[in-house]
Amino acid sequence: MPRIVLVIPCFNEEHRLDTSAFRSFALPGYDIHFLFVDDGSRDGTLRVLQSLRDQQPGRFEVLQLERNSGKAEAVRRGVVAAIADRPDFIGYWDADLATPLEELRGFLSVVEQRPGVAIVFAARVRLLGRDISRRANRHYIGRVGATLISQTLRLAIYDTQCGAKLFRVDDTLGRVFERPFLSRWIFDVEIIARYLKEWGRDRVAASLYEYPLDVWHDVKGSKVRGLDFLRALIDLWKIRRAYFH
Repeated sequence: MPRIVLVIPCFNEEHRLDTSAFRSFALPGYDIHFLFVDDGSRDGTLRVLQSLRDQQPGRFEVLQLERNSGKAEAVRRGVVAAIADRPDFIGYWDADLATPLEELRGFLSVVEQRPGVAIVFAARVRLLGRDISRRANRHYIGRVGATLISQTLRLAIYDTQCGAKLFRVDDTLGRVFERPFLSRWIFDVEIIARYLKEWGRDRVAASLYEYPLDVWHDVKGSKVRGLDFLRALIDLWKIRRAYFH
């Protein structure tokens, strides 16, 4: 039975974390575990996570970071910890479940049907028959950002910033996540840049699959702010300078 670890970065999620959704989630034929990373929360998040772990210690684990380091470092530390257990797949997922956990089924279908795919990124594409709800300003800012990101990576990628990803566990994954990211705001782009350094553009283009979500909703209380777009532009410049010069 394939074993999957989902890393869930958490910062001040005491009142937003849907613990019942995590407790009840299961996919027949898969052994799914959750590794929650408490990123120095200042509310009762850690207490909530520890309660989950104590209820089902074999299914839920908690990694506590002593100080707030940002989502990029929380995800990186979580993935490094998960790699040590050698599961078949590791993913990371936003704690607010803007991407419902049920979408994981589609990710796993992709990697099962396409052995050459090593990386699955969720894509929020507004198509008829899908329930994708984003605030208009975030959508249009996101499209501008996606264009700049595609130009930097020289890959026609639609959506790097959705907080749901899945990776096959191999030696490359360990190298990609072994060092802290330069970027605090668009580390997902830096992940692709590191794969490009490891594999080259042709292999990455063949190995990275964008999965169009059926459901995605903006969740009240998002920590993304308008100023973050400017910070992301600075981070994109750092990535371009570090990996493509």
